Amino acid sequence: DAIPSADQIRITTSLKSQRGSVWTKNKSIFEYWEVEVTFRVTGRGRIGADGLAIWFTEEQGLEGPVFGAADKWNGVGIFFDSFDNDGKKNNPGVIVVGNNGKLLYDHQNDGSTQALASCQRDFRNKPYPVRVKITYYQKSLTVLINNGFTPDKEDYEFCAKVEDMVLPSQGYFGISAATGGLADDHDVLSFLTFQLTEPGKEIPTPDAEIPQKDKEKYQEEFEHFQQELDKKKEEFQKEHPDVQGQPGKTTCAFFLSADDIFETVSDRELRQIFEGQNRIHLEIKQLNRQLDMILDEQRRYVSAVTDEIAKRGASFPGQQGQVSQQEVETVVKTQEEVIRQVNEIR
Repeated sequence: DAIPSADQIRITTSLKSQRGSVWTKNKSIFEYWEVEVTFRVTGRGRIGADGLAIWFTEEQGLEGPVFGAADKWNGVGIFFDSFDNDGKKNNPGVIVVGNNGKLLYDHQNDGSTQALASCQRDFRNKPYPVRVKITYYQKSLTVLINNGFTPDKEDYEFCAKVEDMVLPSQGYFGISAATGGLADDHDVLSFLTFQLTEPGKEIPTPDAEIPQKDKEKYQEEFEHFQQELDKKKEEFQKEHPDVQGQPGKTTCAFFLSADDIFETVSDRELRQIFEGQNRIHLEIKQLNRQLDMILDEQRRYVSAVTDEIAKRGASFPGQQGQVSQQEVETVVKTQEEVIRQVNEIR
């Protein structure tokens, strides 16, 4: 169900029971690597489903029940799970699950019994695209997230880390998504892959570029696909003129009113403002604690220096002691100025 366009790929549309995925054509031969993925998950519902997955697997993924891709994969999946199957109110969340080709994913518990690492992050309906940086280096997998509240592309925060993780030496990168009774649009804007090398180690010479014939072939395939897609869109609009712009119906929320299921544009904007203000509030609290620690340290330092002045004044009367005392008093004045400035910042 994936739909490519010039600036993004819609892995699934906000219709129920959709599955889509995109995979690299060739295997990656990087021993260590880093990927940066930019995506949006948007929907009119207050809750969404099912989620999106980023993959590195030994074989190219097929369609299946794990966020649109096949189960029993050999490699790792990083799952952005929107729907709370186990009712523990810990979704949306990010879960890292490794597999040796034999494991069946535990949907009912949202993978919690199989998770190697996880964090709780809300990645739906954010003002800016969500960015994820996944690094695999010397058997250590790290996941960083930019939560989409800021246009700063480098504003990443730590999410999860797995040590002693052994992945296939070669494999395919992929991204997949799925919807259920509830549905979101899952859009991928970019997927960048980087090779990491140890300091001082020679970088292998890159393979030759894709031959011109293959480039022309891929371009022709893409244009043919777009033409077929446009035809299907036109046919669908002719056959269903009454459903244009209407949201897909959900079967799992029949007991909820429309106000409970969907949020208006103003509701979403208010929620985003509230979430942003809440983050600012938490950051200010953290800064306040750090400034309190700085002030305590400075006050202790001033107290210690003042005691030293008193001792030296008693032990070394005369000119030599006077010079030393002036130097110490200069230090005290400097520290008092530091305290004053920190108080102003606070």
